[in-house]
Amino acid sequence: MDLYQEFSIFVQKFSQIMIHRILEEQIVSLLGSGKAIVIMGARQVGKSTLLESIFRDKEKVLWMTGDDLDVQELFSQITSSRLKALLGNSQYLIIDEAQRIPDIGLRLKLITDQIKEVQVIATGSSSFELASKVNESLAGRKREFRMFPVSFSEMVSHTNLLEELRLIPHRMVFGYYPEVVSNPGNENVILKELSDSFLYKDILSLENINKPDKIVRLLKALAFQIGSQVSYNEVGQLVGLDSKTVERYIDVLEKSHIIFRLGTFSRNLRNELKSSRKIYFWDLGIRNLLIGNLAQVENRTDVGALWENYVIAERLKYNAYCYSIAQYWFWRTQQQKEIDYLEEKNGQLNAYEFKWNDKKANVRAPESFSKAYPEAFFKVITPKNVDEFLL
Repeated sequence: MDLYQEFSIFVQKFSQIMIHRILEEQIVSLLGSGKAIVIMGARQVGKSTLLESIFRDKEKVLWMTGDDLDVQELFSQITSSRLKALLGNSQYLIIDEAQRIPDIGLRLKLITDQIKEVQVIATGSSSFELASKVNESLAGRKREFRMFPVSFSEMVSHTNLLEELRLIPHRMVFGYYPEVVSNPGNENVILKELSDSFLYKDILSLENINKPDKIVRLLKALAFQIGSQVSYNEVGQLVGLDSKTVERYIDVLEKSHIIFRLGTFSRNLRNELKSSRKIYFWDLGIRNLLIGNLAQVENRTDVGALWENYVIAERLKYNAYCYSIAQYWFWRTQQQKEIDYLEEKNGQLNAYEFKWNDKKANVRAPESFSKAYPEAFFKVITPKNVDEFLL
């Protein structure tokens, strides 16, 4: 019996056990605080499942979805008296996909200010739409949370450390979306459905995307460049867009929770790159589907880039859930001396190199970096010690 078969049996054994999400305790602690709770994250990362877990045993909960036209119309002409009639004796109002509702920020402010006994929870898959609609209206009246696909640490709590370490190669191919994790053997079909949801229901429906075919080509081009420096000019030439449009579309993709950017660290050396960036995917399953390669890692030439993307994404999830104030970059000089990931917190600079091959774990930081930043801590992260970095 191979590892994948063992994994399938293990998951089937625990299929009835919901994966516990780190955000649950943080959200529960705010119920009744008088602040609106806003949860942002891509579709299918588990926002609704999380709220179902929190409110499963609670009464007087009113659920709505901004995708419904009648809900949009209802809120378009809402007044405080109509709101009170709508809410009745409800203590909790949950609105999924709240960004679909026009002027949702003002509507949530109305409830928060005038119907204080009702706790409002809003979710959104398009953070740039939802954030722009609630930030000004709900200044000082809300708490925002960002939700990601399931994290390494959440899966360790769900199964155990040894099991999750063994499954890292599988996660590097198929990713961590809850439905993917919970349905071994059906990853290809589920990822295709998720990809279609991302590209066609959310991103391509946005009013400011006037060349939808180009943004799909852009996303595929970025998928081939994880771990590499990205030039907006070069990518634009590949997909037929000018550099400013490329940057705007990348901003949309980032705020849609599909990709994230890593900028360059530069302080002491004249030959340090100052304006470069790398782009990674929050979920490698989506990335691998985009390039049409769901082969296992032992049969791939991009395993080093996959490992780098995997570890950085999981580290950023960990930091976000811990409310870490860490800043992060990569480092590179014009002579192509490079460090994969730098993180600074409370004045301490830490540098990390990511190596899939354990035999390369004895590499040292570039001499130019060590001389310029002698106080920096340096460590190589491999599959053998990754848990120290992600837990």
